[in-house]
Amino acid sequence: MHIGGMRTALFNWLWARHTGGKFILRIDDTDRQRNNDEALRPILAAFKWLDMGWDEGPEIGGPHGPYFQSQRGEIYQRAADRLLKDKKAYRDFETPAEVQQQREAADKEKRPFISSRKSLELSDAEVEKLVAERKPYVIRFLVPRGTTVALDDVVRGHVEWDASLIADPVIMRGDGTPLYNFATVVDDAAMEITHVIRAEEHLSNTPPQILMHQALGHTLPIFAHIPFVTAPGTTKKLSKREIKKYRENPKFRKMFEDADRVFPQIGLGNSETLNPVMVEYYEKIGFLPHAVFNSLARLGWSLDDRTEFMTRATIVENFTLDRIVKNPAGLDPDKLYSFQTHWMGQLTLEEKIARVLPYLIAAKLVAPSPDAAEREYLARVVQTLGERLKVSSDILEARDFFVADEALEYDDATFQKRMTPEGTSERLQRFRERLTSIEPFEAGPIEEAFRTFVDSEKIKPADLIHVLRLAVTGKSTGPGLFECLGLLGRQRSLNRIDRALSRLG
Repeated sequence: MHIGGMRTALFNWLWARHTGGKFILRIDDTDRQRNNDEALRPILAAFKWLDMGWDEGPEIGGPHGPYFQSQRGEIYQRAADRLLKDKKAYRDFETPAEVQQQREAADKEKRPFISSRKSLELSDAEVEKLVAERKPYVIRFLVPRGTTVALDDVVRGHVEWDASLIADPVIMRGDGTPLYNFATVVDDAAMEITHVIRAEEHLSNTPPQILMHQALGHTLPIFAHIPFVTAPGTTKKLSKREIKKYRENPKFRKMFEDADRVFPQIGLGNSETLNPVMVEYYEKIGFLPHAVFNSLARLGWSLDDRTEFMTRATIVENFTLDRIVKNPAGLDPDKLYSFQTHWMGQLTLEEKIARVLPYLIAAKLVAPSPDAAEREYLARVVQTLGERLKVSSDILEARDFFVADEALEYDDATFQKRMTPEGTSERLQRFRERLTSIEPFEAGPIEEAFRTFVDSEKIKPADLIHVLRLAVTGKSTGPGLFECLGLLGRQRSLNRIDRALSRLG
């Protein structure tokens, strides 16, 4: 499920909830090449993850079913037959090659392509004969030329189109399947849709849809064409086709790097299989559902000029179409992380543990059913990480707290830089001896002993603190060093220092 498409769905969901209406989930699967269960799974999963339940639709049913367009063929056929009977549609026997030639000629002459309507010159008897002979054809809607199509869009305002410049759209293929514009019109009327809230790129689809609604005698729904979601730092629509470019996008790069770091550890491939254009990425990388919900709600809509963080209830209560902006809304990873950090900070310790534990289990860093002691240790790790734990998968950055001492890994370049300067190993050895007698072995006493030691050695704290951190965690950065030592405990800290010293030879 595309993150931009999810934002559009969210606006529909919010409007339905705000007004006490019904949110109907319909699967537009008229494109048979894309009609499969594999495509449906992430769509439903995204709605469920964001807790955006639907009142009617797949898995639930309802009075307006079926909810897959691929299962509504008879409904579309009846509507098409009605338009044919009323002479508001016609069978077009021109071949695709002939139509393409006409399009190319229009392009060459720099004029709009308008259907030739040669098939309208055929008599009813000739049409029946061609149909009986199984000559291929499509059904086209007959656009009433010489008229103006007008729309008062909730977001875009008043819009008009000259119907004389609109080509007769195909509404049914030769195999009897409907095209999107026609199926949407028929379904919106049949399902009693009152509001159509969709991305602004669909604005060009609206004039033929309005004409079809009128031809079928429908009451027009209210249209609201909302701004599309742009890629970070650009004015172009966020698109799955631009994934390669997004990898080099400065604002997006970290998200791709996080995917390549995290997903292999938990058996989910990498950023080739899940990327930040997909809703599933945010779920699997460890964002909170409400953080994404809150962030998407703010993409093109605002409560006021200052409020960013809002509960679901606040958003539903205040969501109105008049506060949707016309300009494109940029997906901003920094703001996404801001929302995530805020809502992560609202969780209790137990809730954070519940969020991070599946990642540790998937990475085989803890047992599937940790005992009380292991959970207590995990709680201490989570507390030590503090605000460094931005998304749930960040717990994997603390894997050094969970691996066996002999399995701790060092980056060779960092190890050489920090550990090999003259006198470093001897100094580390002397401080190791201090650690053997610190009581209690906790952050406060350890820090006090450290300060006393560097004073006695007449060195700067930085001369030892980076070396010590690297020895016990394998990294040059991380949470407070003294908290790390206290968390690991005396024996594990000593074991790791010994291993680092042994590595130095």
